[in-house]
Amino acid sequence: MIEVIATGPLATVQDLGRPGHQHLGVGRSGAADQAAHRLANRLVGNPESAATVEITYGGLAVRLLAPATVAFTGARCAGVPGWGMALSLPAGSRLALAAPADRLRSYLAVRGGVAVAPVLGSRATDVLSGLGPAVLGAGDRLPVGTVVAGDPAGEPAPDVGPAGRPVRVVPGPRADWFRSPATLYDRPWIVQPASNRIGIRLAGRPLERSRAGELSTEPTLPGAIQVPPDGQPIVLFRDAPVTGGYPVIGVVAAADLDLLGQLRPGEPLRFVRTGS
Repeated sequence: MIEVIATGPLATVQDLGRPGHQHLGVGRSGAADQAAHRLANRLVGNPESAATVEITYGGLAVRLLAPATVAFTGARCAGVPGWGMALSLPAGSRLALAAPADRLRSYLAVRGGVAVAPVLGSRATDVLSGLGPAVLGAGDRLPVGTVVAGDPAGEPAPDVGPAGRPVRVVPGPRADWFRSPATLYDRPWIVQPASNRIGIRLAGRPLERSRAGELSTEPTLPGAIQVPPDGQPIVLFRDAPVTGGYPVIGVVAAADLDLLGQLRPGEPLRFVRTGS
């Protein structure tokens, strides 16, 4: 067991999500920065699909109730004896993360994985639907699973994060609803404080529509860039609903979703058009 002492702004259990249920109205969810999640699991010898703890802006404090091998990745926080490496620690060890100097989300993996009960094949917390384990709180105890074959990584692994490059976007499917779809790419956008795992709200010079009215509800997916009547884009993120009614001017390339998961409020974001 791992005992949660404090959580910071938000801490949840995450894995690679629950794909294949969109037709039932269930979104995929899963780790916001899946590269950091996968790396943490590899460091402790877990399958990449094992559940980790996703930590938003530091503040997590835990106590190990038994000896364990753990690893932290993602947004680097002070307060632990090593980052981006496997740490074998005795029972009673207390780990407390400060706020990161940059980026937003960090990941805690434990050898054996966080073994909360799965829902529809996944241990991910979906903050929109409420599926999966509850958002973590002080006093929670997280069970640790059975260790599977695979040794912890012996050397520190590179912890690669966003490099500040533009986020790639595939145009459409409703780009024709805008006077000049290219304006999405020719201006900077600022991440707003209301952003979360459901959607990343942006502010900038508004996008102008070429037609009035609203769409009927239609399917959406993480990465879809919806534009409400005020012209300020919302990028649907990991816990987004599976349908929406605002026109989608473009869709973030799946490989770039992890970059969005590390953006803080107030940070600039630029998009670049791509064909795939």
